[in-house]
Amino acid sequence: MTGIRLQAPAPGWSIDADVVVVGSGVAGLTAALRCTAAGLRTVVVTKARMDDGSTRWAQGGIAAALGDGDTPEQHLDDTLVAGAGLCDAEAVRLLVTEGPDAVRRLIATGADFDKTADGEIALTREGGHHRRRIAHAGGDATGLEISRALVEAIRDRGLRTIEHALVLDLLTDDEGRTAGVTLHVMGEGQHDGVGAVHAPAVVLATGGMGQVFSATTNPAVSTGDGVALALRAGAEVSDLEFVQFHPTVLFLGADSEGQQPLVSEAVRGEGAHLVDADGVRFMLGQHELAELAPRDIVAKAIMRRMQEQGAEHMYLDACHFGAEMWENRFPTILAACRAHGIDPVTEPIPVAPAAHYASGGVRTDLTGRTTVPGLYACGEVACTGVHGANRLASNSLLEGLVFAERIAEDIATLGPHREGLPVVSTTASVLPLLAPETRPRVQRTMSGNAGVLRSAESLADAADALDALSLSAAEDHPGKAAEPGVESWETTNLLCVARVLVTAAREREETRGCHWREDHPERDEDWQRHLIVRLTSDRRLVVRRTATADFPSVTPEAPREPQP
Repeated sequence: MTGIRLQAPAPGWSIDADVVVVGSGVAGLTAALRCTAAGLRTVVVTKARMDDGSTRWAQGGIAAALGDGDTPEQHLDDTLVAGAGLCDAEAVRLLVTEGPDAVRRLIATGADFDKTADGEIALTREGGHHRRRIAHAGGDATGLEISRALVEAIRDRGLRTIEHALVLDLLTDDEGRTAGVTLHVMGEGQHDGVGAVHAPAVVLATGGMGQVFSATTNPAVSTGDGVALALRAGAEVSDLEFVQFHPTVLFLGADSEGQQPLVSEAVRGEGAHLVDADGVRFMLGQHELAELAPRDIVAKAIMRRMQEQGAEHMYLDACHFGAEMWENRFPTILAACRAHGIDPVTEPIPVAPAAHYASGGVRTDLTGRTTVPGLYACGEVACTGVHGANRLASNSLLEGLVFAERIAEDIATLGPHREGLPVVSTTASVLPLLAPETRPRVQRTMSGNAGVLRSAESLADAADALDALSLSAAEDHPGKAAEPGVESWETTNLLCVARVLVTAAREREETRGCHWREDHPERDEDWQRHLIVRLTSDRRLVVRRTATADFPSVTPEAPREPQP
């Protein structure tokens, strides 16, 4: 434990549970449903509404070896190649072998995927996949359908949920075990203000941290809250330097900030071409899969072409699809483009890379356990070892599904267990908060210096700027710290994850996957290992390298006897 916590009022209310799940995407809701089915009293805490997380924005689909001739072994091979030598092979094997049945259970829960004329699940291709293995729904609204089905199941089963609640910090007992979370509920309702959920098991499923950059495909709620909480609780994080920039995000102007419309990889999977302003297909000859190369390769190729031509964006040409295909297969993307004055039926779509997905996160083992006893993580907030240095397209929903089920099984096997009541340390170090108006400065610092292109110089500039922001809120600067509130808590969390990302990116002196160092442009096999970061009680970040691409043990708690 670091003994560090956010500056916040003491909890004014509390409830008890066996498990508290923080987050309401595919990972969080799957974990909650499975824990409830095992007879555990489960509470779901979510930052906005139940269906407002990142899952609903997933367009392309969910990858699994469901088609004729496809096998988990082939899915494994594609995942390992995309991961650029840093995937944990055992974690990937679990993902691809347990994935098909997990998808079938999702369908049994109520998710309705698109079908072929003969009633089979319709499958498409995306970047890095050698086979059609992406199941989709509503054409390009897969996440929305998955979210609908899971939220409906949660409500049908009467699970206790707390919406509009920002998680603050982990509660622990006097032996350092998880004992729940503190949270702040926004607005009036059954609960309001700062409170606590007491539980011996906490599942972090808080999603990503895309809002650390100025332009991202992530929703406004993706502010790295779970990673920041885990660091303050003493957990280790890994691979945070590997942020995937989606190659084809609708370009709305160089100064456009916030959530940007995604143009799914499935559009390229169905035959769209990447071209420059002269109509030249620049991906030909760069990779055997051309436009369907892994995302890191495509994003780098777009950035290089933009640099060569002094252009702000490239184009995605799918005019040959025709109106009917656009309207039936990609209605969401079609509507988004037309809302911004672009008609992909008749003109190429301007695209550029934008922050999309964190391949790293809170380090876990294969049951989702972190290095803090009783604290679990799954989905984008976690680093299971599946994604390595670059996530394979549409593996994210599958990872959330598979590892959420594994977490629920582990918690259910151990059974409800309480070592002691939550203890609030009298010596805890209260973290001064950043003023909300500094948030754009964090984001612009990260986009300008730690985005797709990085160097020792740019990362040093980023580190200096972030340190200055941190100092501005330090205790030795009276009157500078912001008042507690949602915006100041979020901004402080963003600064925390930004510091970790920059620290790891400076350390890794090579180009690998979605980490691109202009001053170290080649992959270095001496760097085929992970960087693990933890926060110390004096707020320093300590980095260590693993010996190999496999994760070391999280040194889990001693096993307990299963409950009868």
